[in-house]
Amino acid sequence: MDLLIKNVRACDPQTGLDEITDISVENGKIVSIGKINRSAVKVIDGMSKLCALPGLFDMHVHFRDPGLTYKEDIISGANAAKAGGFTGVACMPNTKPPVDNAETVKYIFNEAKKTGIDVFPVGCITKGMKGEELCDFDELKEAGVKAISDDGRPVENAELMRQAIESTNKNGLIVVSHCEDLKIINGGIINKGKISEELGVKGMDRASEDYITAREIALAMSCNARVHICHVSTKGSVNIIRAAKKDGVKVTCETAPHYFTYTDEKLLSRDADYRMSPPLRTEEDRAAIEEAVLDGTIDCIITDHAPHAAEEKSDFEKAPNGVVGLETSLAATLTKLYHTGKCDLSKIAEIMSVNPRKIMGLEPIRIAVGERCDLCIFDPDYQWEVIPEELNSKSKNSVFKGEKLKGKNIYTICKGKIVFAL
Repeated sequence: MDLLIKNVRACDPQTGLDEITDISVENGKIVSIGKINRSAVKVIDGMSKLCALPGLFDMHVHFRDPGLTYKEDIISGANAAKAGGFTGVACMPNTKPPVDNAETVKYIFNEAKKTGIDVFPVGCITKGMKGEELCDFDELKEAGVKAISDDGRPVENAELMRQAIESTNKNGLIVVSHCEDLKIINGGIINKGKISEELGVKGMDRASEDYITAREIALAMSCNARVHICHVSTKGSVNIIRAAKKDGVKVTCETAPHYFTYTDEKLLSRDADYRMSPPLRTEEDRAAIEEAVLDGTIDCIITDHAPHAAEEKSDFEKAPNGVVGLETSLAATLTKLYHTGKCDLSKIAEIMSVNPRKIMGLEPIRIAVGERCDLCIFDPDYQWEVIPEELNSKSKNSVFKGEKLKGKNIYTICKGKIVFAL
């Protein structure tokens, strides 16, 4: 036996498993679950306090590789992911050059082999992310791409976006949309409202997100095709998506922990580490995002892990948007939703492991005999302070810096191998 995990609370909503048990692993697969009295090369004792979920999956990260590796690269980004309990991620294509051809996809897959986890490149919707001409989606799919996006900016031409969504009916890819109208944003840097006025900076009107969210849903309806809405941050977008789902539209969506944890009052510090796109909104929006996660309107939690160098973030008004999040996502979700009694571990597994893989069209990861062993093993009661300098990411722009969180990943196991241990 290669690995024996003893006395761990294993939870998997796909199989209905939720009990303290033992798990044995051989050749990368789970071979037995239950009371096990056998020797193993490696033993992890959960002491009846550690929990195990199917390995987490983040379908929205930015690893900046190729071209911007001073911020992050595939190796350092994967190290951050492993520390956070993730056995798989999907990388957005706004690199230099953008991921709009098979050669760049091949490069990312080759680098991913060095990481010990799954790293899936997301391909571009338009060539060079210029919004002018659609990529060759068949070429991207043949190279291994599962989703397409121009994330970092919207596809401004609605007809071009409609054609992209329509194409997914033919080749099985899913369009992942960054829903912000750049003309409405018009140079805004934080949420438009009381805080932006108090700081005397230009705001980003919520209509920018709500409008494109509604547009993508209308386009998906016209094609009877799937569409996925990125990083939902407004009450308006939540309501639009909820209504569309009730009408049978094939829409899924995501949010990040900072949107159900913080409001734009964080920006009063004039610290660019609290700037991201879309921005932190009001308490009404924060509460709506939390409610939508709990009632299933929002399908999955992602990080939108977006590393930037310290010097880039030093100027509040000129800094690029984005925050890192892979190493705090599970802890923030446990702190805000699990330890407050708002959701159970099964729900967290669903939104951080099961649903993202399902949306991406990937093989499911289950805690069951005969299945590939991918596990996130964590201590739900471990209390710690987020110290940016201790993060594995090259960049340290964490929105949770200085926060005391409850819950921490202890082991990450991918394909039966321990790829991270605290």
